[in-house]
Amino acid sequence: MARTEIDDKLQSIPMFSGLSKRELRSVSRLMTQIEVAEGRELMTEGEPGREFMIIVEGEATVRKKGRKVATLGAGDFVGELSVLSGQPRNATVEAASPMTVEALNRREFMSLLDESPKLAKKILLGAIVRLQSVGTGPTD
Repeated sequence: MARTEIDDKLQSIPMFSGLSKRELRSVSRLMTQIEVAEGRELMTEGEPGREFMIIVEGEATVRKKGRKVATLGAGDFVGELSVLSGQPRNATVEAASPMTVEALNRREFMSLLDESPKLAKKILLGAIVRLQSVGTGPTD
């Protein structure tokens, strides 16, 4: 998928909807597109969090202590809690179908938050909502 297509996909995701084209290009340049096979774990509960991911296409299942707690799809994001806090992942996320995700490592994620206060606010508010709704966040 070309970067311009990724920019268009990102713009269709609510988290990025308020960003200018210039801000979207900045985000897009930092991201790495990854194709994920069905059944592959994107994150494992208890392991260190090194990346933040946005689902572009496909679905993922979120499990805490082996129990399914959520299904995520295009536009959803995972990994922000442990990347922000430096704490281990508190859930396992597995591809329920073939997926395309955009990933940022911790350094890139922090750089993105510094560069785009609008996006930082959306991500931080999303993290707070997850923490309040489930206690420790279902998708990290």
